[in-house]
Amino acid sequence: MTKIEIKDRIDSLRKSLEYHSRKYYVEDSPEISDFEYDRMLRELELLEAENPEFYSPVSPTVRVGGAPVEGFSEVVHTVKMESLQDAFDFDEVRDFDKRVKAVSECTYVVEHKIDGLSVSIEYRNGVFYRGSTRGDGIVGEDVSENIKTIASVPLTLTEPINIEVRGEVYMPKKTFIELNNKREENGESLFANPRNAAAGSLRQLDPKIAKERKLDIFVFNIQQIEGVTLNTHIEGLNLLKKLGFKTILNDKSYDNIESAINAIDAIGESRGELPFDIDGSVIKVNELNIRESLGSTSKYPKWAIAYKFPAEQKKTKILDITIQVGRTGVLTPLAHLEPVHIAGSTVSRATLHNYDYIVEKDIRIGDTVVIEKAGDIIPAVVEVVKDARDGSEVEFKMPEHCPECGAEVIREDGEAAYKCTGISCPAQRKRNLIHFVSKSAMNIEGLGPAVIEQLLEKNLIRDASDLYFLDKDDVASLDKMGEKSAQNLFDGLNKSKNNELFRVITALGIHHIGEKAAKVLADKFKSMDNLIHAGIEKLTIIDEIGPIMAKSITEFFTEEQNIHFIDRLKLAGVAMDIVAESSLDKRFEGKVFVLTGTLEQYTRSEASRIIEDFGGKTSSSVSKKTDYVLAGSEAGSKLDKAKALGVKVISEAEFEEMTK
Repeated sequence: MTKIEIKDRIDSLRKSLEYHSRKYYVEDSPEISDFEYDRMLRELELLEAENPEFYSPVSPTVRVGGAPVEGFSEVVHTVKMESLQDAFDFDEVRDFDKRVKAVSECTYVVEHKIDGLSVSIEYRNGVFYRGSTRGDGIVGEDVSENIKTIASVPLTLTEPINIEVRGEVYMPKKTFIELNNKREENGESLFANPRNAAAGSLRQLDPKIAKERKLDIFVFNIQQIEGVTLNTHIEGLNLLKKLGFKTILNDKSYDNIESAINAIDAIGESRGELPFDIDGSVIKVNELNIRESLGSTSKYPKWAIAYKFPAEQKKTKILDITIQVGRTGVLTPLAHLEPVHIAGSTVSRATLHNYDYIVEKDIRIGDTVVIEKAGDIIPAVVEVVKDARDGSEVEFKMPEHCPECGAEVIREDGEAAYKCTGISCPAQRKRNLIHFVSKSAMNIEGLGPAVIEQLLEKNLIRDASDLYFLDKDDVASLDKMGEKSAQNLFDGLNKSKNNELFRVITALGIHHIGEKAAKVLADKFKSMDNLIHAGIEKLTIIDEIGPIMAKSITEFFTEEQNIHFIDRLKLAGVAMDIVAESSLDKRFEGKVFVLTGTLEQYTRSEASRIIEDFGGKTSSSVSKKTDYVLAGSEAGSKLDKAKALGVKVISEAEFEEMTK
């Protein structure tokens, strides 16, 4: 093809992909298959890669997420992004109506109040120009690259128009549950609710993470527009839909406040069935000229008010309390309830979080309790009805041994969680296996999560020691494996038998013992047997091994199933005494890190420990001596100071690369 033909083909593909993206993500009426869409996208990616002179910042290919940014620049909003005054009962809504009607007769519109993060999106000549957070309403942050990864955000509009719109970025309930399940599986902290998850995702410095979170958006207002005159809010919503935006289009208006209140009630009744979170309804004056005459206070527009739904609560009875062992070994108390219908679904179980929560609220088996759905998703016990007690209630005690495998249960000082110490615990199998074969541990190639899942499903393994006793034909018969892949896997297993001792120690997954500590232990004790029999006194005299780590090591090796696991590794031929002359990794020696903002993959203490494991130091303040600022979402003044001083700012993705 000539360059002109290539350019025409690229333009045609971009236009088609944008059209079909709108049909799928906005209008929910796809016209082509996913396969055909992906085929066009791959063709476009190839043509753009081979012809970089035709690059476009709003090509559909940018939705995959670009390179991480060092920080978000400020955006001064041309139109102030105001917040809304809240009403918590209908009398307050009626008072709002009186204030409005004192100025002019009007009609109202009622909308869902999406529980997400408010953003502004600007278009120039119908092309995406910039996306920013609300911030304080006057100054926000430029999160354009992250907003472009949201599939329902049009990169080009159906008309070449200059417009600024306001929308609410949110995480669908289903996506939120899937994300938390994945984070639990990886041993990461869980998001409290979809709103927090959406906010944290949109403010990631790495757009690829935002892309993975599958965020969505509803656009609900025109902030400013050129060349178009609108008379009502409903006209504006119809135009937004025509331009290609995703809206919750309610074209009904109400000429009195009681009708509007009935509409609020209807939304409240249906919120349990919605695929997204709402925390109320918004009542707005429909006529735009009346909005202008009403104006705003210093904080809120006088033409709108948000009615906040109270969390729906119901009384029920706790029939039993059992223990659920998570993928990380944490024991979570679970209340079994007399079934009760709440927020659109029947609830028969509720999490009790941890033992401290039970003690604090004095929750007992047999109690009558008040439950509510936190964020309309997770049932929670919020109160005990102590007046209903008759003396038959039974206090709950945490078990001393894991109900899944019988291993000892421990609780570290200062921690809320009780944990199982068993390396072969069925509840932890998948996570322990993934850790065992990981690069930082035994580094076994060809054993990804998908293969491990199949091995577990077919009962070919129970724990990581069984990997060394697999039959090659069984492995070759797995989905997407075959003879060659099976041979590669077995080559990786055989190679791992001669790993250094620190890798074997790391692979055991002893609580508080990471790769750095494992290297210290290997250098000190030289063999696994020496470490097993070291005892707490010998461990605590090592500078890098504190009393908590020493206690954790000792407890691990007193558990019978863990010793059996090590014996099985020995039987398979895994070396337990290979120690390099110097296995300590000091890659961060002399480097000072400052942590700021909310990290998604690590807690602050985990990130600090990794830095220190590699010989680096952490500081609470940024100075000229700081080498790196590790910035998470909602980073504050430390990020600003780092930029002012010229200190290198790194994202979590960059940090992860540095620690591989």
